Amino acid sequence: MSNIVYLSKERIKELEDELRELKTNGRKKMAETIAEARSYGDLSENAEYDAAKDAQGLMELKISKMEELLSKARVIDISSMPKDQVHILSKIRVKNLNNSKEYNYQMVAPEEADLEKGKIAMTSPVGSSLMGRKAGEIVTANAPAGIIKFEILSIE
Repeated sequence: MSNIVYLSKERIKELEDELRELKTNGRKKMAETIAEARSYGDLSENAEYDAAKDAQGLMELKISKMEELLSKARVIDISSMPKDQVHILSKIRVKNLNNSKEYNYQMVAPEEADLEKGKIAMTSPVGSSLMGRKAGEIVTANAPAGIIKFEILSIE
């Protein structure tokens, strides 16, 4: 499974920094925690040791998943994308015609989506309805909360 994952330069750097931290300080702290738990005595009845080993396994799984994601990651080059259409990394202002509220969004890959930061996945119901559209268009998104109509006010 060699699916390419498109991420922004910033997100790739964040992942690389987090991975480096986990592989160095994270593993060191985990080894210290396991050593301390081991000092509590009989390992067959040592809940602290079992918990530390479980936490170690979860951390190693996270490291493995991050390494896999980074191995598939490619930086998005938006210079060749049309400026007048919504595409990945577009910053858009939309008006929700159901409640008349305006929202600012940035279209991102699913791995970067964070609604609190205004980053919506281009594959989400709202994101996919906006992709390829132009300012002034009205689009309909079939979201989990129901059908939402948006007017695209601007695209950056």
